[in-house]
Amino acid sequence: MKVVIIKYNAGNVQSVMYALERIGASYELSDDAEVIRSAERIIFPGVGEASTAMKSLRESGLDKIIPKLKQPFLGTCVGMQLLCESSEENNTECLGVFDIPILKFPRVKGFKVPQTGWNNIVSPESEWTNPLCKGLRASEYVYYNHGYYAPLCDYTVAKTDYILEYSAMLQRDNFFAAQFHSEISGDVGEQIFKNFLEI
Repeated sequence: MKVVIIKYNAGNVQSVMYALERIGASYELSDDAEVIRSAERIIFPGVGEASTAMKSLRESGLDKIIPKLKQPFLGTCVGMQLLCESSEENNTECLGVFDIPILKFPRVKGFKVPQTGWNNIVSPESEWTNPLCKGLRASEYVYYNHGYYAPLCDYTVAKTDYILEYSAMLQRDNFFAAQFHSEISGDVGEQIFKNFLEI
């Protein structure tokens, strides 16, 4: 199977590479449009700041290519946020795959922003129904580091509570996304990657 990790200015690619190696998956790191289009699975990681990341995608032309892709696609952390319509982080226009905004966490006494560390994910329904969550328990812990969030919406397939309930995972058609760092979320993250490669 041809797995491509998208190379751009905000990709935390090294830890994603290690995660794929741990589950025995081969991959290619590329920012080449034809290589990305020909992939069977695409992973879109991200750390950093939204407007800088979008500038990188626009300069390479990937901002026009990504929303049109038809194969299974997984965005993580900032990669998930960039798939949304916009971000309050420096008022950034994003890729628009998910027609929802990314919002800044409100300041609430007793809560640190960004949220950094482990928190749980749960299904918005009585049980997991999304293929990306196959084999997960009712509540699992994953690793977060973010100051912005996606609100609950029709695309929500997992949610987390920190200051408020928000979308931990999204899906629209072939596009899947996770706010947390799957690549450093231990066994849970590995299971999510395995599920993604089997979709």
